[in-house]
Amino acid sequence: MDHVTKEVRSKIMAAVHSQGNTTTELPLARLLWAAGIRGYRKHWNVPGKPDFAWPGRKLAVFVDGCFWHGCRCKYLPRTNTEFWKKKIENNKRRDRHVTQALRRNGWTVLRIRECVVRKPATLARIARALGRPH
Repeated sequence: MDHVTKEVRSKIMAAVHSQGNTTTELPLARLLWAAGIRGYRKHWNVPGKPDFAWPGRKLAVFVDGCFWHGCRCKYLPRTNTEFWKKKIENNKRRDRHVTQALRRNGWTVLRIRECVVRKPATLARIARALGRPH
């Protein structure tokens, strides 16, 4: 049970901004750098603000946190389950709309889950999309 109104909770949550992203963006940035993959822009100003974008190649990469984007490797909390189901479904719906909008505009979109960021196949997938051997 929440101890504040929906409006107050909404304002509190809107004020929270991600920092560090130690399980999503930062590990991928380190892998890209170590592999010599450069030329990306962070949070490029196109629909959805991809985490990494190569605007000249029209490649957008989103690194999705497993819990927030409904990966099967995470479980829903036991409290307020309906709220979390709805929240995660809305996130997934937004992800689909953003991906479709970018693809309609000629972008290649890669969505990478937090649980696979460090796997070699992830870097290979990005390199392939960039037309680079890996």
